[in-house]
Amino acid sequence: MNAPYPPSPPPAAGRDRTTLWGVLGIVLGLLCCGILGILFGYLSIRDAKRYGQSPVLGYLAITFGVINIIGSWILRSTGNYPFGND
Repeated sequence: MNAPYPPSPPPAAGRDRTTLWGVLGIVLGLLCCGILGILFGYLSIRDAKRYGQSPVLGYLAITFGVINIIGSWILRSTGNYPFGND
């Protein structure tokens, strides 16, 4: 008798940090550190794919991180950056 394999159990919910990475990425991407926003956005997307959740928070974190980096670069190049112009 050939019985099919039983379905694999879902991943442990305690290890799912999709929302944590996404929110951290959005906050850091908006406020200070674009690179950390991109990093946490990537981690959020990776976990979302792993656990079958929506990767929207990760995409938002990456977008805000890139906007932060581009905006900081523009402000620095024009001399209008509010921090570090001694």
